[in-house]
Amino acid sequence: MKEERIDDLNLNGKVIIQNPDYFCFGIDSVLLANFVESKNSRNVIVDLCSGSGVIPVIVSQKKDYSKIMAVELQKEMFELLEKNISINSLKDKIIPLNVNIKELNLKEKVDIVTCNPPYKEVGTGVTNENSVKYIARHEVECTLEDVFKCSSKVLKQKGKLYLVHKPQRLNDLISIARKYKLEAKRMRLVYPKVDSKPSIVLLEYVYCGGNEMDILPPLIEYDESGNYTKEIYEIYGSEK
Repeated sequence: MKEERIDDLNLNGKVIIQNPDYFCFGIDSVLLANFVESKNSRNVIVDLCSGSGVIPVIVSQKKDYSKIMAVELQKEMFELLEKNISINSLKDKIIPLNVNIKELNLKEKVDIVTCNPPYKEVGTGVTNENSVKYIARHEVECTLEDVFKCSSKVLKQKGKLYLVHKPQRLNDLISIARKYKLEAKRMRLVYPKVDSKPSIVLLEYVYCGGNEMDILPPLIEYDESGNYTKEIYEIYGSEK
């Protein structure tokens, strides 16, 4: 097993402990955390499928909120989540919950749900990965429908769900959400390059919201020289 590593988030001294043998976060988690709109210091946020906790840690530094509950099922990833809460001195702000989202029961309704769920349906993609990676990437323990069902259960009316996924699942991302009274209100497609197909879609849903959706300008990751674009650098908080 590879040793754990510490990655600097370039964000108020915050870091993330990761293990390359498990699932390491990518740009999709960073983009989702920045896509979240939370401007009320009373907001309660739940992050589903938290993994090592990168989304809660970033949100804790960039958004207004009261507390964040980070939900992670796998014990290996949950241990990393707890370490990252501790090493970043966020025990009073981020509450780790080691539970399957299908069994999540909260005493209070929340304002915001965030989630970077497994993208791949069972039977697709690489199947010879270790169990931690396989569960993180495939809908074994958590399907897209599970995410929407859980979100509709824990959100206040007009509460918001922020989700990142693959554009190929866009039909499901709209139709299944509606089954649980979640209406897509904002969408942004992310493209590796200007002339490429989109690789990521960012979505904001409103529980019991209207049916109009705002399509935001595309987000381009790399310029013609192969460097991050200005907006990506700004999201990461770094210079070229």
